[in-house]
Amino acid sequence: MSNAIQKRHHLTIRGNGEQHILFIHGFASSQEAWSWITPAFEADYTLILLDLVGSGKSDKTAYQSERYQSLMGYVDDLIELCDTLQFKDLIVIGHSVGGLLGLLLANQRPDLVRQVQVIGASPRYLNDLPAYFGGFERENVDQILEMMELNYAGWASYLAPVALPISEGQVQTDYIQASFLSSDPKITYEFLKITLLVDYRDLLKEVQTDTVILQCSEDSFVPIEVAEYMAQEIKNSQLHVLSAKGHYPHVSHPEETIAAIKHYLK
Repeated sequence: MSNAIQKRHHLTIRGNGEQHILFIHGFASSQEAWSWITPAFEADYTLILLDLVGSGKSDKTAYQSERYQSLMGYVDDLIELCDTLQFKDLIVIGHSVGGLLGLLLANQRPDLVRQVQVIGASPRYLNDLPAYFGGFERENVDQILEMMELNYAGWASYLAPVALPISEGQVQTDYIQASFLSSDPKITYEFLKITLLVDYRDLLKEVQTDTVILQCSEDSFVPIEVAEYMAQEIKNSQLHVLSAKGHYPHVSHPEETIAAIKHYLK
């Protein structure tokens, strides 16, 4: 294993199967967020877990604002990782923006990916009415970003129960808040800004890879209309609506999430 790649992404590889699964976490998160579900896959698959540059225990000195002002900077990292370690024919499971990164990776390098499963992913968070409902108006995004700049701790305390309602589990909501608070404020701000302002709707028609869209029944970040839109636009896709509520079903409802992932694995 390349020591540079391992250090950059705090890379973890474990499991016993010939088929590799690459897990890509979402915004203000880390590979640790998968710990509720990964034990269910270790006996039959080899798992690749990483922290995106600037997140978790990644090498923060590798973060450059210029490189990561576009999501393609993260995709380039994933391509480099796969080529260096000779990973191909991967199953990619990505949460939120990590799911979008999985689709971008599959589109850029289809030889690397055999299937993408996205959890709560969105190609566009802003509304473009009447044709597209993403869930946010531009002023909503500006307010979130302003709150983040003025009072990062207050932003984390406010947003965590929005992302994962306390009704889904106090321990789980507390975990999400702790994850937000432990993230680097500057990097997290930049990551959130590019995430909320992206528009990759045109990408969806280009995706040829088998795609599974896992969507919570109620998600304050990604409305069900977005999941339905993605399923309509991606040719080889299936939509599975979970009974879980919130944006983190792999944290709040691991058993349901595991069952759904396994049902569609190829």
